[in-house]
Amino acid sequence: MAKQLGICSVAYEEPVYIRSGVSVVGKKENEGPLNGLFDYVADDPMMGGKTWEEGENAFVKKAVSLLMQKNSELASGVRYIVGGDLLGQGIGTTFGVEEFHLPFFGLYGACSTSGEALSIGSMLVNAGCADELICVTSSHFASAEKEFRTPLDYGTQRPECATWTVTGSGAFLLSGKEPQLRMSAVRITGVTTGRIVDYGVKDSMNMGACMAPAAADTLLRHFKDFKSEPKDYDRIITGDLGMVGREALLQLMREEGIEISDRHIDCGIEMFDSLAQKTNAGGSGCGCAATVLAALILPKLRSGEWKKVIFMPTGALLSRVSFNEGKTIPGIAHCVVLEHNG
Repeated sequence: MAKQLGICSVAYEEPVYIRSGVSVVGKKENEGPLNGLFDYVADDPMMGGKTWEEGENAFVKKAVSLLMQKNSELASGVRYIVGGDLLGQGIGTTFGVEEFHLPFFGLYGACSTSGEALSIGSMLVNAGCADELICVTSSHFASAEKEFRTPLDYGTQRPECATWTVTGSGAFLLSGKEPQLRMSAVRITGVTTGRIVDYGVKDSMNMGACMAPAAADTLLRHFKDFKSEPKDYDRIITGDLGMVGREALLQLMREEGIEISDRHIDCGIEMFDSLAQKTNAGGSGCGCAATVLAALILPKLRSGEWKKVIFMPTGALLSRVSFNEGKTIPGIAHCVVLEHNG
């Protein structure tokens, strides 16, 4: 059962378990600080496809296939796939999972989609609607540039505030069953669902500025609903604010009298060495937080190095249509509480 807290949070009386996670990334991602931690590294960003979009489909397919192989004893019980990506109509995910012939919930939360998928997936498992399900998200540098900015052939220059879309896919098996080896799983114990927050930013190259207010809004409401404070968590992890967005978030929290700088990290900053790899403010994309979760965060929780963390991917809710029509870029952030299962 779940307990409703405030207007936007849920605490699980019986935890939902992340039994396993898989990260599939491109060559550039593996050349960064997390080198060697990913499950699969693709030398070819198209993964044998004819288009960038087919390449992203292949990343998704590979992530889900590896996840099922790692959890063969549970694979037959998977009831749903829950996930999404950045592309129009969710084509990065739909063509990636179609051959698995499983019921599918397609989501769009921009770069926050991994948090949204884990939130909805854990609710389904906790409610008894599924014994096991898969959450998967993806992004691709080239397909995202074509979708939201300009084709790579244009060779446009990128400002320092811009982030670099991660080429990769992260997939996770959620279950209501605790494994025999307890420390092999990580518990989801609660979620705080994000609201749409719009500070009027219109610069599509400055995603951090668009998303930081939403991250602050969700985090403040989480602390209120759970009657918690920063010291209750080993880490507060945002999805892909990058360096610009991180500083904005820290400042917004300080204005509320809350200091999180000693325990805040950002997946976009963890993914790349911005100076050496020339990725400007850091990483972004639906695949960013998901692959960092699988490669870095889950192992630290399983080992007990971290006992409890906030995982809060952030998203900028724009499209080609809204941007070209001069609309602002709202943000959203979804918070998931993850705990060591020792």
